[in-house]
Amino acid sequence: MSSASVISLLLQDEAETIRLGEDLALALKPGDCLCLSGDLGAGKSTLARAFIRAMAEDSELEVPSPTFTLVQSYDLRIPISHFDLYRLADGSELDELGLDEALSDGICLVEWPEMADTELPKDRIRLTLMHEGAGRRVEITGSSTAMARISRALLIRQFLTKHGYADGQRRYLTGDASLRAYETLLCRDGKRYILMDWPRRPDGPPVLDGKPYPKVAHLAEEVLPFVAIAQYLRDIGLRAPDIVASDFDSGLLLLEDLGQSGVLDDGGKPITERYMASIDCLAHLHHQTAPTIIAVDTQHQHQVPPFDPVAMKIETRLLIDWYLPWKNGGIQATDIQWESYSRVWDGLIAELGDCERHLLLRDYHSPNLIWQAHEEELRRIGLIDFQDAMIGPTAYDVASLVQDARVDIPSTLGDALLAHYLRLRHVQGNFDETSFLKAFAIMSAQRNCKLAGIWVRLKERDGKPGYLKHMPRTLRYLAAVLEHPVLAPLRQWMAQAGIDVSESRT
Repeated sequence: MSSASVISLLLQDEAETIRLGEDLALALKPGDCLCLSGDLGAGKSTLARAFIRAMAEDSELEVPSPTFTLVQSYDLRIPISHFDLYRLADGSELDELGLDEALSDGICLVEWPEMADTELPKDRIRLTLMHEGAGRRVEITGSSTAMARISRALLIRQFLTKHGYADGQRRYLTGDASLRAYETLLCRDGKRYILMDWPRRPDGPPVLDGKPYPKVAHLAEEVLPFVAIAQYLRDIGLRAPDIVASDFDSGLLLLEDLGQSGVLDDGGKPITERYMASIDCLAHLHHQTAPTIIAVDTQHQHQVPPFDPVAMKIETRLLIDWYLPWKNGGIQATDIQWESYSRVWDGLIAELGDCERHLLLRDYHSPNLIWQAHEEELRRIGLIDFQDAMIGPTAYDVASLVQDARVDIPSTLGDALLAHYLRLRHVQGNFDETSFLKAFAIMSAQRNCKLAGIWVRLKERDGKPGYLKHMPRTLRYLAAVLEHPVLAPLRQWMAQAGIDVSESRT
């Protein structure tokens, strides 16, 4: 493969042409126009067919040639319009075929683009196939952003090939609320793996003392913390995915697939047995010696950061930075509100001075808990998404589960989960329940203030409005915990700021 300005590949056979189509399906985005040029028999249709089938996640999908219809449309994860312009009499006819409309929310594959060269988008991706020996030479050009995406997809294929998974069938899995992306890899022997794609990113704008938000809040920015925490969890008898292959520099991990059975039923409601098993795991975790440095190998070690007051406060700022203006029709918080809110949290964080601390996994809730029906005891819960783990109040993860941000936890179940955790910790001995419950209230409030801001930020800044569906639940959880006496200052501040979370409980 050559530089990003022109990508040149030699495809040895049809199988490699199909794999390139699958790779491109993971690289292209809505608005991309991929123009396929080449002589008859060069492999344009083979590549287009592989691309569409990968996007459809159906290797047997019938993909007819659009030679006579001129365009064939597919309503997939990203809509695809497959054009064949060989029979186009005049380039101006392209408007009638709806190319611009198709590009507004989808991807266009165009064979024989030469028939309407001046009418096609100037920033199109050009892919040319040429016979070379027994195979085909491919050259790809396009905008810098498109070429960066394509180069990344091809780098992932190189990574898989290096580790013996060249023939694995790649399929899109998901992107989360961060910059990570995930794929599934299905191998010929039937085994499935998860590919984590997490390249390092440039620092964002500074938010405090010249540092960007991830560094202040101690968010992981590379794959090493995930590998280290997974290793620690496995070492203490919990279930975390095995690391099948890794490239720390490129930000790529191939992981064991723990399956797709979660802790919710088909209707999206919590399954009591599985939530109780998740509590068992937390009680076990909190009875171990907390790690501060985890050695992965001779060249890599991870220092687990502390959940310090600065990190706690920068997260609570999300409520006043994003939620409050959103609630108040765009009106920003006043200096007085800022200062008083900051003082409230200074006081609450000081109350945590004597609380129990351990490894907190940070997002210990339903999306990250995978039911392992074939396992026993603690290993029945598979754990993922723990790369942001810190050393902090043990109450944080308990609050994260008991007040699951993604699903309604009935108060009866929440009370039972908390009571079960307290029983387990008392059995272990040397457990201060009063101190823990105070920390539980503070950490619950801290987390829910953060989440209220995150849901708005995801909508306003990142164009992901779907997360707002969690807002009523978040506010209900906050309203419930604000009844604890230690949170009286926060309850009073919210009343003065016009935030009436009690409305969410009706």
